[in-house]
Order: sequence, then structure tokens, then C-alpha cells
Amino acid sequence: MTPGFDLALLLGAGVLLVAVGAVRFSTRLGVPSLLVYLALGVAIGESGLGIRFDDVDLTRTLGFCALIVIIAEGGLTARWSTLRPVLGLASALSTVGVVVSILVVGLAVHLLLGLDWRLAMLYGAVLSSTDAAAVFATLRRLRLPPRLVATLEAESGMNDAPVVLLVVLLSRSATEAGHPWWYEVLLLGYELGVGAAVGVGAGLAGRAALRRAALPSAGLYPIAVVGFTVLAYAAGAVLHASGFLAVYVAGVLLGNARLPHRQAILGFADGLAWLAQIGLFVLLGLLVSPGRLESAVLPAVVAGLALLLLARPLSVAVSATPFRVGPREQAFLSWAGLRGAVPIVLATIPLSQRVPGAEQLFDAVFVLVVIFTVLQAGTLAPAARRLRVTAPAEPAEIRVETAPLERMRADLLQLEVPPGSRLGGVHVDELRLPVGASVTLVLRDGVGFVPGPDTRLKAGDSLLIVATAGVRDAAERRLRAVSRRGRLARWFGEYGDDRDD
Repeated sequence: MTPGFDLALLLGAGVLLVAVGAVRFSTRLGVPSLLVYLALGVAIGESGLGIRFDDVDLTRTLGFCALIVIIAEGGLTARWSTLRPVLGLASALSTVGVVVSILVVGLAVHLLLGLDWRLAMLYGAVLSSTDAAAVFATLRRLRLPPRLVATLEAESGMNDAPVVLLVVLLSRSATEAGHPWWYEVLLLGYELGVGAAVGVGAGLAGRAALRRAALPSAGLYPIAVVGFTVLAYAAGAVLHASGFLAVYVAGVLLGNARLPHRQAILGFADGLAWLAQIGLFVLLGLLVSPGRLESAVLPAVVAGLALLLLARPLSVAVSATPFRVGPREQAFLSWAGLRGAVPIVLATIPLSQRVPGAEQLFDAVFVLVVIFTVLQAGTLAPAARRLRVTAPAEPAEIRVETAPLERMRADLLQLEVPPGSRLGGVHVDELRLPVGASVTLVLRDGVGFVPGPDTRLKAGDSLLIVATAGVRDAAERRLRAVSRRGRLARWFGEYGDDRDD
């Protein structure tokens, strides 16, 4: 090995270990970890350790590779029972909402910053995509209704596909003769439709193959699953379709299949997604030139305020109103449209195409992501409480590595009883869980015990519930009903109100 390679390996390993340790640090301080990773990249760059990196094409390529892994993990961990009710809403936000956001932001920066129309629309397009990594990492720490979480996660997984296509089209049109508008619309429809079809094909093929395969090692199953998601992207790209949509669809199908060693697959995908996030954010921090950022603050603030106060609320209202989403939920959906590495990666596309003004666009997007990530991510929990869209006692899936649950086709659920929850005071037998689900352990004041039917739950209790795969969704619905209505839940439907008599 050459000394240069050894030094690069030493630096890379050090950055990776610092980044892993920073996850705990950022969680305790409530600072999004992506900011720590971006700071690491800046620290080892030209203004820190002096490493100069300006390869935009390589950054774009590696950024797309990282996004494939991140989106695949989002699809693998999305439960179809939760995703299906919000699929129409998420699709509207990812298409109609994207168009509205692009037009509003483009108009605002054109009028306020005096940018030409094409560059102004590029600002809108680059900023219209919510970031899957930021959404997944932030929302899963909050106690929110499953519908809101599923909507935001599905939107962040699906809106990358149309946004990437629009950014590429706008970037190409800056230097090449464009096609008629109807041709671009048809092209967009083709790429999305074929991308979804490719994802379905790859997902179904992976399910069939892995169910029948008898691989010699359990560790090969996670690798095979990730391989099928990458295959979906590559097949879509070869067919000139949306590879990102193909990855997400394939991930959803594979993640909801009864595959061998499913928990090991999800654990591997989670670790791989963390590695992709770390590498992506550090690389983007390394690419930026801090000396140029001061001049980018004004356009970043203007574009960010237009996005946050006008474009996002309007796009949510247009997309969500037909689905009868209430004003409080719409307000939270508007505030929780997090931006992260995706807009920065998208900003490298016009930069690599040498679009006039693309360097200023990249710097402005970088500044905007830093400022508004701190502003939004740190205020999501208070915003949810103020808007009264919290879910104080939702059961959460936990991942285990032991094999018996896998062989028994059972799932392990964790439920906490926070102060004020109507679960407090309810006896275990009053939960009326379906046959096949049972409370197996209660942790109270640091002491665990096996509950009996007459055990009364108290605030602060943590429950472990084992449920067979066939009744897992019914058990979750029942727990939500009791958490909302307490003992009265027996007189109401599964949602804890009188909608489902």
C-alpha cells in the first residue's frame, strides 16, 4: 500500500468513528446529526485541515449512491399497513405539491432577488424535495400519529424521483435546445410510471427468490435484499426511468415480505443507511468553500422564508385538502417538511452542467439547509404539542437479533405509558388484545415483572408485548384505541372514537 492510501484510510476511519460518536452527542443536545457531519466535512476541508476537494461530478455520483441506500432503508422499514392509507396523500404531495412549491419559490426569488426565470425555477426545484434521511431520523424520535409519520416518510421517499427529473431537465435546458412542454410532461410521466413498475418487478422477484433460496449463511440475506434494491435502481436507469422511485417501491415490497432473517435484514439496512448518511454529509461539507458562504446568506434566507412561509404551506393545502386532512395536521405537515442532504446533492446537478449562477445556488442551498434544519428540527416536538397532534402512547417496533421470534413468525412490540395517558389505571385484561397477542413483561421503576390479568398499568410503565404476525396490526390498533379512550375504548371502534362502530 502507498503511504498516501494509508493516510487517507487513517483519516477516513477517524472521521467515521468521530461521526458515530457524534450521534449520541447530537441526540443528547437535540442537534440534528447531519449538521455535525457537515461540520466534520468543513473541518477537514480547505479552511480546516487544508484538504482541497472540488470534484463536483464525483460528489454527485457518490451522492446518488448514498441516496439509493437511504431511500432503500426507508422503503424496507415502511409498514404497508401504515403506508397504504396515506399513499394517495403522499403521492399528491410528491407531485402536485412539488409543482406548487417550485412555482412559488421560483416566483419569489425571481421577484425579490432579480434572478432570471430558469435559475429561479432551479432554486424552486432543488428546494422542493424533502430529505428522507432527515425525516426518518427526526420523526422516529417523536410520538406522532402513525398517519402523519407515514405521510411524511412516504413523501420524502417518493418526491426525490420527480424532483431529480425536473432538476435535470431545467439544468439541460440552460445550455441545450428544449423540447415542447407537452413532451417534457409525457417524459416525466413515463419515467415515474416505468420506475414504479420496475420497482414492483424487482421487489416481487426478490421476494420469490429469497423465500425459496437456502443460502448457506444468514448474513447473505441482508446483502441479497440490498442487491435487489440496487438492481431496481439500475434497471430503472437503463430504461431511462426513475431509479429512485424504483428503489423505494422495491424496498417497500421486500420490507413487508415474510423473508428469512427479516430482523437481521432491517438491522443491516439501518447500519448501511447510517454509513451512507455519514459519508454523504461529510463529502458535501468537504465540497463547500466557507469563504463564499457569507455572500450566500441573503439568497438563502429569502429562498428559505419563501419556502417555509409560502411554498410549503400552499403545496400542503392544495395536496391535502382533497383528502380531508384537518388544519392542525396540515400545519404540522407544512412545518415538518425537512430539508437535508438531498437539496445539496441536487444542487450539484446544475453545478456539474455549468449552469450560470449554479455556484451561488449551491452555496445558498448549503446555508439554507444548515439554518432551517436547526430551526425546524429543534421545534418539531413543541410544534406537535402546540398543534395537539401528538400520540402519547403509540406502540413501537423494536429490533431483536435472536432467532426464536423469527421462527415463530412473531413480533415484539414496546409500549410506554407516559404521564397523562389514559392507559394509566387500565388493567391488563381490559386491554382486550386479540388472541395471539399478550403482555409478557412490565418494567416499573426499574424492576421487571410478568403481569397478571389484574395488573393495573401506571404512568411510567414500559410493556413488552409479543404478537403473532397475523394479529400484530390488530394489536396495534387496539392499543391505540385504549390509549385514546381508556376503558371506554370497548364502546368505540379501533381508532378510539365513534367512526368505526
